Amino acid sequence: MASLALMACGSNDPDTGRDTAEPGSSAAAQSDAKVGLAFDVGGRGDKSFNDSAVAGLDKAKAEFGFESEELSPNASGSDRGDNLRQLAEDGFNPVIAVGFAFAESLQAVATDFPDTTFLIVDDASVKSPNVKALLFAEEQGSFLVGAAAALKSKTGNVGYIGGVETPLLKKFEAGFVAGAKQVKPDIKTQVKYLSQPPDFSGFGAPDKGKETANGMYDAGADVVYAAAGGSGVGVFQSALAKKTLAIGVDSDQYESVGDPTLQPVILTSMLKRVDVAVYESLQKFLNEEELPAESVFDLSTDGVGYSTSGGFVDDISTQLEELKGKIISGEIKVPTTP
Repeated sequence: MASLALMACGSNDPDTGRDTAEPGSSAAAQSDAKVGLAFDVGGRGDKSFNDSAVAGLDKAKAEFGFESEELSPNASGSDRGDNLRQLAEDGFNPVIAVGFAFAESLQAVATDFPDTTFLIVDDASVKSPNVKALLFAEEQGSFLVGAAAALKSKTGNVGYIGGVETPLLKKFEAGFVAGAKQVKPDIKTQVKYLSQPPDFSGFGAPDKGKETANGMYDAGADVVYAAAGGSGVGVFQSALAKKTLAIGVDSDQYESVGDPTLQPVILTSMLKRVDVAVYESLQKFLNEEELPAESVFDLSTDGVGYSTSGGFVDDISTQLEELKGKIISGEIKVPTTP
């Protein structure tokens, strides 16, 4: 009976003696931790920033077997702070805030719950010992897709659409424009933002994204980079209608867009590995390792990059990889402001 009980808990590799059970199975490591995740506008299913973050949570949950809960804000995002507070009150620790828009409310919540660890993506302004910032060199990845846009452009005219005009989204803009001009110094770059703070609706307005992209394509652009969360789908729809190209952001949107008819217009995506940042941070936390106040994910750690799905950048990959190497070595300094 004892032997049967042991067999029921998982198989054992006779050659290595290691437990071969899959993560998430009854034999996988089970943690008594409770991890909370507060989405930004768009929530799970935005096929961009939020989905990348929750992919890291899902991977860690499968490996460690902890309990988790996800909360999404209302359309305006006005209840972000309430969601953080609810998760902390319910005993979730750590609590992950997906996006810089949580910064203001997080300051108060972190003070009220000093024994709870909070992870915030894309912000380092909250100075509290229980708040850990997960940051990215978005300008580096954007530089590479900017170079790709310029190399692929036939009109010598490309565009950048940001969801909300904030310092963070300005980093995307700066990198994209610099990358385009690195390979074609005389290229024209159009820049538009869908909303202004404190209005963050630009991350969840596909219709506005489509309308803005239409204007750029009509003005001569033939490749447009959309760093606009869920609004990017509208940019892809515009590119399809205009028979042009677009660039995705955060995740590999060729794979995640969900509409096969849009795949042929997605030249590449700037990969921002929020999934890696969330997973690695949870792994360290659950292993009781000290988390630094700030963790930065860049090209050297594959924290940012560009996708190759669809094969549309295969013919320029040598040039892109050469630029990547120069950024990592420090030969090319990518600006963080336009």
